[in-house]
Amino acid sequence: MTRPTNPPTTPPEATAQVSPYAVSLPAPHEPQAPRDLVGIGIGPFNLSLAALAHPLAELDAVFYEQRPAFDWHPGLLVDGTTVQVPFLADLVTLADPASPWSFLNYLRTRERLFPFYFAERLHIRRSEYDAYCRWVSENLSGLHFRHQVDAVRWNPERDLFEVDFTQLDTDGEAESLGRTYTRNIVLGIGTEPYVPDPLAPLVEAPGVPVIHAADYLGHRDALLAAEHITVVGSGQSGAEVFLDLLRHRPAGRERLHWIGRSEAFAPMEYSKLGLEHFTPDYTRYFHALSEPVREQLVASQWQLHKGIDTGTIAAIHDELYRRNLGGGWPDAILTPGVRVRTAGRIATTQVELHLEHIQQGTRSRLTTHAVVLATGYRERPLTRILAGLDPYLRRDSHDRPRIDEEFRLVLDPSVTGTAYVQNASLHTHGVGTPDLGLAAWRSATILNALTGKEPYPLPHRTAFTTFGLDQQRSQVPPARHPGALTPLRDGT
Repeated sequence: MTRPTNPPTTPPEATAQVSPYAVSLPAPHEPQAPRDLVGIGIGPFNLSLAALAHPLAELDAVFYEQRPAFDWHPGLLVDGTTVQVPFLADLVTLADPASPWSFLNYLRTRERLFPFYFAERLHIRRSEYDAYCRWVSENLSGLHFRHQVDAVRWNPERDLFEVDFTQLDTDGEAESLGRTYTRNIVLGIGTEPYVPDPLAPLVEAPGVPVIHAADYLGHRDALLAAEHITVVGSGQSGAEVFLDLLRHRPAGRERLHWIGRSEAFAPMEYSKLGLEHFTPDYTRYFHALSEPVREQLVASQWQLHKGIDTGTIAAIHDELYRRNLGGGWPDAILTPGVRVRTAGRIATTQVELHLEHIQQGTRSRLTTHAVVLATGYRERPLTRILAGLDPYLRRDSHDRPRIDEEFRLVLDPSVTGTAYVQNASLHTHGVGTPDLGLAAWRSATILNALTGKEPYPLPHRTAFTTFGLDQQRSQVPPARHPGALTPLRDGT
């Protein structure tokens, strides 16, 4: 591996003019010389990988992102909303607490450590997490924004990946084309807003605002001006949007409707042992299960990651209760267990939703003047970028890419390079896949595998829960613990 960098150690005092993390620029890279790693996409997960890769002087890594700068769910940075994981789940701390790219070091450079200390906040504001990530992205070398990756191919003659990209100008138009060769790639292309089929034609059409929650803040004023608003989706985003609208509608004239498919506006599982499903121990256990069992688990564990924070539920109830103090009920209807069968526009002023109550089997129509779709996100198909690798990809019975325990795509043995994935392994690694709390551990796992060393020693055990019988045998050797389980012959 080539092209060493000079990672910052203890940075000098911050000034307004000079970044405390400014480092000398690396030597010019020869256009045809292969990289060790090319990252595609710069969201929190690949930003974590870039931050942990930065001090590895032997690793020549570069990351491409088509957006002009880092931003994290900008349409949902509603005032007062918090990240649902503790601040220790930043980009690096759970793999390297001494990293200069930690959230606490970000606070130090902003002279905000003491205010944060006295605030006693375990869960930080979402806007603060976004600002922290932007700080890292603006000071970390090797990140190239306005670079749209167009294709990835395997070149068998050179035993390298070819990565074609388009460099974009400030207007988002193509400025130049480029190609990078690399021994390894890592895809961090993230997720995209999911719009149910019955509602998809309405999102792009003019007239009544029908928007995904991902674009909520950009349309908030128009939504608040609407006579009646419907929020579709009973997860955290739906709850946050409903609460924000409720707080800004006049008492007695709220005219809000909140519906969702789940059978209740249910709280997210947040017990201490329940949270151990977001540990490396559970991730390894899940990966070792058979594919049919994993399929059943993913469908059944929705409340681990799709429920609503109990604080948000309490805030909604408090606001509704406050509006009930003078007698009468707020003009807000909350109905779980409802799905949208079909939808259409009435002229350009209203939308008609055809609803079905799943348990009752009853149907009704709802006429509204605006719709917010808090219907979640889906993994972006890897095939959009990896079409050139399709002949080499190994797939499961659902035609999804197979991914090994260390987050590597399983490719044909003729491919000597390695392709890693971030946040695209729900079907192989379970509910912790999109969780920020596993970002640093996954990045460290990838870097350990990539370098063939152990720049980031990782814990052998991370949970009190033993998820499988084989885990107990590996965690507590029988010689040390006479109560430990031992396998029986022939499965008896």
